[in-house]
Amino acid sequence: MAGQVVVGVDIGTGAARAVALDRAGRVLAGAEARFAPMHLPRGEADPFRWLQGLVLAVEQLDTGPPVALGIGGQGPTTVMASARRALTYQHPAGASSDFAGQHLAQAEEMSRLLGGADRPRQMWDYLAAELGGSPGTQAVWPGQPPLEGFGDPIPVGSAAGVTAGDSGLPGGIVLAPGANDAFLTAWAAAIDRPGKGFDPGGRTGGLGVAATRGDDPSVSEHGIPGHVPGVYLVGGPAASHGAMLDWWSSMTGRTVPDLIEAAAEVEPGSGGVMVLPFLEGERAPRWVPELRAEIHGLGAASDQGVVARAVMEASAYGLAHIARDLARHGITMNRMVSSGAPSRSNLWVSIKASVLGVPVDVPNCPEMAAYGAALAAGSAVGWWPRPGEGEAGDWPAPAFTTFEPDTVTAYEEGLERFIALGDAAAGRLRRGV
Repeated sequence: MAGQVVVGVDIGTGAARAVALDRAGRVLAGAEARFAPMHLPRGEADPFRWLQGLVLAVEQLDTGPPVALGIGGQGPTTVMASARRALTYQHPAGASSDFAGQHLAQAEEMSRLLGGADRPRQMWDYLAAELGGSPGTQAVWPGQPPLEGFGDPIPVGSAAGVTAGDSGLPGGIVLAPGANDAFLTAWAAAIDRPGKGFDPGGRTGGLGVAATRGDDPSVSEHGIPGHVPGVYLVGGPAASHGAMLDWWSSMTGRTVPDLIEAAAEVEPGSGGVMVLPFLEGERAPRWVPELRAEIHGLGAASDQGVVARAVMEASAYGLAHIARDLARHGITMNRMVSSGAPSRSNLWVSIKASVLGVPVDVPNCPEMAAYGAALAAGSAVGWWPRPGEGEAGDWPAPAFTTFEPDTVTAYEEGLERFIALGDAAAGRLRRGV
C-alpha cells in the first residue's frame, strides 16, 4: 500500500472537513465543503446535505482515490433515513448528558414527530451506508454499550463495506464509520496518559482530561473509555464558545478574523466586560440547558473589540470551570491540546493557556476530528490498531506548537467572577426570576 492514502471526514454543524493521511500519519491535503443553509427547526437537519458535503470535501482533496474513508462528526446525532431528517445534540431531545440516552431520545422523538419506521442510525453509520456500506451495523467505541435498535455492533476502526461508486466517489473504497468528534479528536491528539487534556474547539468546545481509576474509583463510571486501555476521558462539552463569537460577528457585521484582530488591542480582563456564553444553554459542568447568554459590565467605552475579547476570555473561563470541577475529584490537567477553528488564533490559544495555567499544544492540523476519522480508516485496512487495541504511541499524530501560560491577575479574578455570575444566573432560573 506504499503511496496510498486514507481519508477522514468530520461532519460539523456547517461544513464537512476532510484530511488525507499517508501511512506515516502526515497530512497530505485538507479540504472543507460548506453545507447549503438548512431552514429547519433548531436541532433538525437534512442528512442528505451532509452526504453532499462529504463527497465534495473528499473530491476537493485531489489526492486520488483513498484506500479507505473514515467518517465521524457532531454528536450525539441520530438519523431516520425514511424521514430525511436527523436530530442533533442541539435538539431538546438531546439535552441529557448521557450519549446513549440522547440517541435513544432522538430516535423516539423522530419516530413520534416524523413517522419514520426504519431503523435509527448514528450519523456516521448512515453516511457509510449511503455510500455503499452495510445498512445494518453500528460502530461502537471501545467500552461503550451498543445502542439498542441501531444495528449490529462493530468496533470503531472496522470495515463496513466499500463504496458502490454511485455517489460521486469511485467504487471499492473501504468504509470505516467512526465516532463522535470529541472521541476522534482525543484519539488524534494522543490523549493517552493521565493529565493530558484536549479542547476540540468548534461551535461549542469543551474539555476532556485523561484519567485512570487510580485517580478516582468513579472515573470508569462517569468517564468515556479512551483509545488506550485503562485510560478514561472525563469532563464534558461546553456551550457556544465558537458560536458566541460567530453571533457577535453577525451582530456587528465584522468577520471573526477582524474581531479577533480588534480583541488583540484590548487588555486582559476586557475592561470589566464579562460574557456568559450560554446562547444554547450550558452543558458541563452545570448541565443547565435553559440558561441563556448574558453580557455584564458594558459601558460607553465597550466597543466591538472589547466584547470580542470578553467572548474569547469567556470560552477559556468555561474550560477552567470544568477543570476546577474535575480537580475536586482529584483529576488534574497538566497539558492541553487545542484544535478546531479557535486554535488558528494565537491570541485565543494564549488566553486559554494563561487562564488554565498549563501549556497548550496546537497541532499543525487544526481539523483533529477529521484526522481521527482518518485513523479509523487506516485501522480498517490494517495500518494501525483499532482504538482500544493498542498502546500509547501506536498511532501517528501531527506535529504541535506549544504555547506557555503567563500569570495574569485579571484572568484569575475573571474566572472567579465568571463562576459567580453563572451561579447567580442559574439561581435566578431555579427561582423563576
